[in-house]
Amino acid sequence: MSLDRLPPLPASALLLDLDGTLLDLAPTPDSVVVPAGLRDTLRALRDRLGGALAIVTGRPVETIDALLGDAPYAVAGEHGGAVRHAPGEALQRPPLPAPPAELLAAAERLAAAHAGVLLERKARGFALHFRAVPESGPVLHDALAEMLAGSSTFELLQAHMLWEVRPRGMDKGKAVQALMARAPFAGRTPVFIGDDVTDEDAMRAARALRGAGFQVAEAFGSPAAVRAWLDGAAAAGDWPPLPIAGDRPALS
Repeated sequence: MSLDRLPPLPASALLLDLDGTLLDLAPTPDSVVVPAGLRDTLRALRDRLGGALAIVTGRPVETIDALLGDAPYAVAGEHGGAVRHAPGEALQRPPLPAPPAELLAAAERLAAAHAGVLLERKARGFALHFRAVPESGPVLHDALAEMLAGSSTFELLQAHMLWEVRPRGMDKGKAVQALMARAPFAGRTPVFIGDDVTDEDAMRAARALRGAGFQVAEAFGSPAAVRAWLDGAAAAGDWPPLPIAGDRPALS
């Protein structure tokens, strides 16, 4: 396996997905657990990186604040639908539509018709979680695809045991580009870590900026291994070797 080269840590900007990357996946979005010491590790890394540490997630920014507090310098939520570039700044939202009421009502009926399916509302879309009833995945997909048939405004994406509906033109790659255009990220080399299909745009954006993109399963194996790797980086001030064979050394 050939993995991207890591830039030297002092010249890096670190951009991290949340669920399945920093945090272990949980049965429901509200039941995730923030391990002891994670916030301290992120704060220490943020200091090592001159502030250039961000969370890039499909979750709302308010959820990241509740889970991680002031540990990240910047947060991009809702797949780039809401970006806070610095602590205390107002959220910036691109001019994208919210889902129409009839689409939300149809999603509510769909979730109610399948016991164990959870509807998660977002400002610019929604997600149907089916981790508790994985056999419902194909049925939910087909129903959502039918709802969106012919839509030029919204699209359907797959993530871990969920289907997400979001506006077209919004993705984590654009969030990475927006973050990297502003201090303290500008002029640094991005390192993005994520775990599912929705993170691939961010990995491509990081690589386009001559940085690195890592998929958790390929480079680390698990969120626990990601956290251990970050602990080592925070302590040493340098990137440790990646846990899975195929690691390539940092650029000199």
